[in-house]
Amino acid sequence: MKTFFSSGVFLFFMGMLFGFSSCEEKKETASCWPAEKIKAWEMEHGWLVGCNYIPSTAINQLEMWQPETFDTTIIDSELQLAEDIGFNVIRVFLHDLMWDKDSASFLARMDKFLSIASTHHIKVMFVFFDDCWYGNPQRGKQPDPVPGLHNSGWLQSPSYAAVMNPEEWPRLERYLKGVLRHFRNDNRIALWDLYNEPANNHYPSQIFPLVKKVFRWAREINPSQPLTVCKWKNDPSMADLTEFCIAHSDVITFHNYGPYESMAKEIANLKSYGKPVVCSEYLARGFQSTFETILPLLKKEKTGAINWGFVEGKTQTKYPWNHPLNVVEVEPWHHDIFRSDRTPYRQEEVQFIRQTIKGPEQ
Repeated sequence: MKTFFSSGVFLFFMGMLFGFSSCEEKKETASCWPAEKIKAWEMEHGWLVGCNYIPSTAINQLEMWQPETFDTTIIDSELQLAEDIGFNVIRVFLHDLMWDKDSASFLARMDKFLSIASTHHIKVMFVFFDDCWYGNPQRGKQPDPVPGLHNSGWLQSPSYAAVMNPEEWPRLERYLKGVLRHFRNDNRIALWDLYNEPANNHYPSQIFPLVKKVFRWAREINPSQPLTVCKWKNDPSMADLTEFCIAHSDVITFHNYGPYESMAKEIANLKSYGKPVVCSEYLARGFQSTFETILPLLKKEKTGAINWGFVEGKTQTKYPWNHPLNVVEVEPWHHDIFRSDRTPYRQEEVQFIRQTIKGPEQ
């Protein structure tokens, strides 16, 4: 069938077409919160200070969240320690395989976890995806720790194979949107961390398309809590990915395990973007990243402070990343604050943390 357009109609049609294309392109990388909205969030939450948290009885995300090993008694007792020390936020990793198994019960366990944290006046920063450590997660009984090995059972989410197979991504979309939709107005959640350290176990070009999708999926739900993906490495090959994450995060998060000078330089650089800044991983005592050197700096700069590790346990993160196998003694501890019996690794360190957060009268 022949169709005839006058030049005016044709130009109008093409203008509409390009206009829709532009809107669709903007939708793909939707903008972050306006300044006044994020300022209100920042005023409400104040200085966020806490730790990356997993129960001492769990070797990885699956052992934390699977119904057979979801241990509310341990969680409650350990979050009491966190409250006592002055922490007001914890960063907690989820796993997509929990959604696939039984989404309703997974949401119920998340709700229970949030309730426990709330009783201790602690807000939660959930992490959806993670590109760190072992790439073939399996539900069921998880392995025992390898003596002396840091994070011997930690899992990527999604699996390495799922990242590489776009046909798996609709499943990931259902997971992320399902969780966000359920908790999108829950004030017990401080913010959402969409992807931990992307390109840690993939090339940037492999992971970047999925990171873009993850941001788009989250913006389509439009939760009341801000979104972030961390800056974690100064690597020229990751420059485009890093800049994308900073530009599309409502709150800038970053990881730094270096000494005072490195942390100070990083904070100054990230503050130049004009957004709230949170260090969502630090503390590596053997690398001069200690509470005594770093925590006062983060407080002075009004930068959120979330160290790695809390109670010594099955993740074995008291050991450095390159610690020898089967060597069970280590000094100083790499991460973690409390021993498995809930006593401080260093009493004076715990007193310092408490006083820095609450003030000398505490």
